[in-house]
Amino acid sequence: MTVQDIRAFNRFYTNVIGALDYSRHLYAPFTLTESRVLYELAHSPRTDAADLRAELSLDAGYLSRILNRFEQDGLVERAPSERDPRRRQVTLTVRGRETAALLAERADESVGALLATVPEADRPRLSEALHTVRTILSEDSEDTKDVRRSRPEDVVLREPGPGDLGWIVQRNAALYAAEYDFNADYEGLVARIVADFAEDHDPHLERVWIAELDGRAVGCVMCVRDDAPGTARLRLLLVEPDARGLRIGDQLVAAVVEFARGVGYRDLVLWTNDVLGAARRIYQRHGFVLTAEKPHRSFGQDLVGQDWRLDLHEPH
Repeated sequence: MTVQDIRAFNRFYTNVIGALDYSRHLYAPFTLTESRVLYELAHSPRTDAADLRAELSLDAGYLSRILNRFEQDGLVERAPSERDPRRRQVTLTVRGRETAALLAERADESVGALLATVPEADRPRLSEALHTVRTILSEDSEDTKDVRRSRPEDVVLREPGPGDLGWIVQRNAALYAAEYDFNADYEGLVARIVADFAEDHDPHLERVWIAELDGRAVGCVMCVRDDAPGTARLRLLLVEPDARGLRIGDQLVAAVVEFARGVGYRDLVLWTNDVLGAARRIYQRHGFVLTAEKPHRSFGQDLVGQDWRLDLHEPH
């Protein structure tokens, strides 16, 4: 990898996304920078001008001219910040939110058209490559840009929508291959778990949660019935690497515990492997107790499987 490799990619991708003529590319009267300012305002309601400058690395005068234009066009309002009266808080008006939503819709359509040219079999590889670039170029920072900007309360736990169950399979397979070198056997296991849930589950006793941040899925977990009477099983806890640090795993596990206790399960159990240290610490924080360990050869690796249990009748 050389400097020229990265510069060549930058030139290529700039042309692919139409960055040099963004307004024509999206049929909108905004440059790429102006569109990004609207995006940040739409996805971070606490933003003030200083936050925008830092987030986008913009010159103060350039940003001021953009905001002046937006204010004249009725897209934004500025007022003293609630956090610091010396700062100016910037918020979108109703018209501004509608404009940002329209830009987002057109951007989605543009990327969708680009993705349509990629064969279905190549899309997981493309997705993982893009994710890898973001992760590697962010790993020198204590947190990624999204995590620095976000707070735990920005995370929304919701039910899965169309495509989310497939996302659970794809992200589990890709992340465990990248982080633990698991082979396709693991993807097969996850696919069977998800298929069983999709084809036959009791919505009163079984649930899936998707953790969403800034409009994208960043985590998941499942609660399903176990073979033992009165017992629920926690499965497929996952948090995207660039969203770690917001206690999303804790939120997901807490949702499962609350749900299982609320519908009357006596016990909540799970199976994991000792290499998943961060996940095990989450389980311990929520009162799970290790009940058994057993070495095994699975997913192309020598592992130590662990059974954990939580007594839902005991206060924690």
